[in-house]
Amino acid sequence: MRKTGFIYSPVYLKHNTGNHPENLNRLIAILRCVEKEKLKETLINISPLRATVEQISWIHTKEYINSIEQACKTCSEQGSPHYRMNLDADTVISGDSYNVALFAAGGVIAGVDAVFKAKVDNVFCAVRPPGHHAEMDRAMGFCIFNNIAIGAAYAQKIYKINKIFIVDWDLHHGNGTQHTFYNDPAVFYTSIHQQNLFPGTGMTDEIGEGEGRGFTMNLPLPAGQGDKEYISIFKERICPQIIRYRPDLIMLSAGFDTHRNDPLGSMKVTSEGFGKLTDIICSLADKTCQGRIVSVLEGGYDLEGLAESVVFHLKCLIGEKL
Repeated sequence: MRKTGFIYSPVYLKHNTGNHPENLNRLIAILRCVEKEKLKETLINISPLRATVEQISWIHTKEYINSIEQACKTCSEQGSPHYRMNLDADTVISGDSYNVALFAAGGVIAGVDAVFKAKVDNVFCAVRPPGHHAEMDRAMGFCIFNNIAIGAAYAQKIYKINKIFIVDWDLHHGNGTQHTFYNDPAVFYTSIHQQNLFPGTGMTDEIGEGEGRGFTMNLPLPAGQGDKEYISIFKERICPQIIRYRPDLIMLSAGFDTHRNDPLGSMKVTSEGFGKLTDIICSLADKTCQGRIVSVLEGGYDLEGLAESVVFHLKCLIGEKL
């Protein structure tokens, strides 16, 4: 059995998005399912840190960070905790969102610390708002700060990690993460996503630039792909790259919106299928980077499907057999 960390804080519920698909009920559903499956006693609970502005500025411009802080202050000044505003057509903020977003990025930082200080073998960061669409200077697709990119930069700077492999299995391509490391051979980014969806990036010919050329791999898939297809692509395309790259750390942008019941996509992955994908990644991590995995919640909008999928993901991180 592996030591698996679980990062969560009630602060994540204060990012008030109303009836938006990305809302606080996502984490509430996960917590209930974790408790129902009696995983709380097995998981090692870890509190998130509050990321500093300096840490956020490794990925985002200071001007952008300040604009988020000011926008959230404007929300607070309206005098209602329910007051919200849109940063773009998809991304909603409220008065507490800036602080919550700092804790979301800080959750991944705490996860990196826990793994490299050997408190845990791997960790799942149950954070929100999600992050992989957030660009250097703008919010996108429900995302404010790019949590996984900030965590990767932290691992590079603090633990002097030479190679990080990011696997993004969210329904949507992680444009922000790809752009962050597009010229960086020290981070291999691969995304498996439904083609022709938001944000319109993630084509097969996007392979990196300059020194980073060859260290980005996109695997866009047609709608309707399920467990069999995903497992096959993981084994045939992603596994060989991880073995060849031999990372010091594997990070997962773990979106569960490819679930067969998710309202935003047209994929057919089952809850158990996510467990099987997790098993594959764990096996590779054991072979290449001493089992070190930092998994970060991204999408997933069918509450039951999301919660079940996270439980299968956690059980396989722990090392339980399906």
